[in-house]
Amino acid sequence: MYQYNEQDQTLINQRVSQYRDQTRRFLAGEIPDEEFRALRLMNGLYIQRQAPMLRIAVPYGLMNSTQIRKLADITRKFDKNYAHFTTRTNVQLNWPKLEQVPDILEQLAEVQMHAIQTSGNCLRNTTTDHFAGIIPDEIEDPRPWCEIIRQWTTLHPEFAYLPRKFKIAVTGCAEDRAASQVHDIGLHIVKNDAGEVGFEVLVGGGLGRTPVIGKVVRNFLPKHDLLTYLEAILRVYNLNGRRDNKYKARIKILVNALGVEEFTRLVEAEWELIRKTETRLSDTHIKRIKGFFAPHPYAAEAVDGVAALEQKLAEDQDFNTWYQRNTREHKVAGYRAVIVSLKPHLKAPGDITDVQLDVVADLADQYNFGEIRSTHDQNLVLAHVAAADLFAVWQVLAEQNLARPNIGTLTDMIVCPGFDFCSLANAHTLAVADQINSKFDDLDYLYDLGDIKLNMSGCINACAHHHVSHIGILGVDKNGEDYYQITLGGSSREDASLGKIIGKSVPQAEVANTIEKILQVFVEIRSEDERFIDTVRRVGVAPFKERVYAPVN
Repeated sequence: MYQYNEQDQTLINQRVSQYRDQTRRFLAGEIPDEEFRALRLMNGLYIQRQAPMLRIAVPYGLMNSTQIRKLADITRKFDKNYAHFTTRTNVQLNWPKLEQVPDILEQLAEVQMHAIQTSGNCLRNTTTDHFAGIIPDEIEDPRPWCEIIRQWTTLHPEFAYLPRKFKIAVTGCAEDRAASQVHDIGLHIVKNDAGEVGFEVLVGGGLGRTPVIGKVVRNFLPKHDLLTYLEAILRVYNLNGRRDNKYKARIKILVNALGVEEFTRLVEAEWELIRKTETRLSDTHIKRIKGFFAPHPYAAEAVDGVAALEQKLAEDQDFNTWYQRNTREHKVAGYRAVIVSLKPHLKAPGDITDVQLDVVADLADQYNFGEIRSTHDQNLVLAHVAAADLFAVWQVLAEQNLARPNIGTLTDMIVCPGFDFCSLANAHTLAVADQINSKFDDLDYLYDLGDIKLNMSGCINACAHHHVSHIGILGVDKNGEDYYQITLGGSSREDASLGKIIGKSVPQAEVANTIEKILQVFVEIRSEDERFIDTVRRVGVAPFKERVYAPVN
């Protein structure tokens, strides 16, 4: 992973010092609330329903064991002994004290972490595939390109005050695990007919009040032109994006207003101007950044552990089940990627305790080259575990309630914190997640249902990406009571689509029962081996709507 140089560390240290003084002056009454609001948001601090919330940046979801241990220690000293992972692969602390945030930032800086640009109208954390670098069918590892973008976007003066927040995702293979098509910019690593590696560029994706799938503005961008082309897009947005209405300020609104052809014309014209004065990415710079992501020293003899693994799989059914659900193929023979489930039964999705963080760090050091990854769907990944070590890793994870074999099932939910924490939320989400977990706690039934994604947001801002889930749930407020709107048929993957609302919202007590009715229809009408999303696309939402709203006899 990328390691800070002296300039990087100096910049982060100076930022901590600046914010410490800003906090001191605010608490002394020398800075008014509105002025301090802008300053704290630049450092990732929100004021939520219960307490301040600090969002910590995890660039492209990659951390080392030292950073994980520091997060554990910070939760013990400054929070309530747990942290929360988000869909942007960042970490949130839900209970810090405002006056102690500078101390937290100082400790984060000690391990090359910060909270810069995790909020505000700026370029946010660039995300990617949590299996980047290990996928057998990957064209190229997208993480070096994420790091190139991170270095370019961090404190970029021209893009510090955009019309609205701005998000970029990069993927390196045909399978899209980064929801790239619902980002402001989605970058797909591709090869042209000449075999050259470059990028397919999509612009204008996003969710919230106006969900939109991104549109292709360039089929092939040479890799050396990446930053100049991104700059052209952002300049067009910065100059033409609306600033009079925050609900119409995202780039997706601009692309739709201009039309993709006119927007592309403006970008190409701006790009021609930029290319006359700015330098393309050099091979030397690209090679230097790629050097930070060189392959780990994999053991050639790891393949010898496969026979012992197969014996353990045959002997222990629980281990076998976990292996099938929570591990994935690695391009190096003798290794697997392990998904650490942060979706335990009747616990908040995405949460992890200080003790669990320390255990994950220990496992990473012992079995995974000291590396940990966070994922778009609020889990963690140990990406390089040798076959012979899988049983030992599983045993430790199981002891810590981190081995629930539910990855890819209905209960592997993406859920925002909702009304319990967020000041923007209209409805609770965590209690509904518990309701769904209680209703669908039979793993055999979940496995029979197959691949199903369920996402739930507590408000229209759609932090949990409910629009692009197979089953989406949106909490709404009706005269002070929690109701939930259901959508079907969405996807954030390579087959991206927006879900369709099936009908009127249902009360909180009926959410799990409503999901049960939907799944009953699916089981009755699905074709052999047909996924839920495929059934919905084949028959539409009408059969599901009819069952959900059928009159009770």
